[in-house]
Amino acid sequence: MKEHSLTSVYTLLILSMALWGGTWVAGRVLAQSIHPMSAAFLRFVLASAMLAVMCRRAEGHMPRLERGQILPAIFLGATGVFIYSYFFFTGLQTIPAGRAALIVACIPVCISLLSALLYKERFGPVRMAGALLSLVGVSVVIADGNPLALLSGGVNRGDFMILGCVASWTAYSLGGRSAMKRLSPLTAVTWSCFFGTLMLLGPAVAGGLAEDVVRARAIDWACLVFLGVLATGLAYFWYYRAISVIGASRAGIFINTVPVFAVIMGALILREPIHLSLLLGGTMVVSGVYLTNRH
Repeated sequence: MKEHSLTSVYTLLILSMALWGGTWVAGRVLAQSIHPMSAAFLRFVLASAMLAVMCRRAEGHMPRLERGQILPAIFLGATGVFIYSYFFFTGLQTIPAGRAALIVACIPVCISLLSALLYKERFGPVRMAGALLSLVGVSVVIADGNPLALLSGGVNRGDFMILGCVASWTAYSLGGRSAMKRLSPLTAVTWSCFFGTLMLLGPAVAGGLAEDVVRARAIDWACLVFLGVLATGLAYFWYYRAISVIGASRAGIFINTVPVFAVIMGALILREPIHLSLLLGGTMVVSGVYLTNRH
């Protein structure tokens, strides 16, 4: 493979990770002024439109689902879009973007643990140590440097919501493992987006969607376009393009940089403080994820 080709692939990967890191900042801004369900619905309306355009460009038409593919796609929409979005925007109403991103960074560890239990994947001492390190790091972030405080004080509501993101995305990823046997990645993402958007419509209307659309500020619309078009549609396209060139394992390593981008952007854009516990816990989380997923 030519060097300039690899450079362009790595550039697209870094840009994708930066966009995904920015979702936490944009989500934090939206969560302060728009109902969580309204923000989620508007985001995925834009994302669905972007993905539909991408499908037409890639395959010349919208992919059709066979009867046996409908329920898996609905499951992906329920877990990866509907439930995840509720926890995402609700959690960001009360906790900083960087903190939330570092908690969610343990998702690969949770996926690896459950894959070992459900699919009998090999899980040796190094991966076990990585999983433990990452989970301890999450507890350091949540407890502001004192994990033992969780035993007495528990987890506050915002942290609990972001832990819900971890659970729902883990379910989405494991469900996607089965769905991808029948669906291409782009088809699975597109239809899960469509179904998830339909699920979000009712709660969004009940939560005041019409009022939110009318009173949304320019910055809110900018965040929605960023989330739907750039961070969902374009970033997914770049990511899957990179996978097609260098493979999923090499591309997946770059996901470890997402919380780093989120913390930096949160500090620069939202003026969120970076405490020592955030740095320490974040380093433990990212290091643990690396150990858990290294070959």
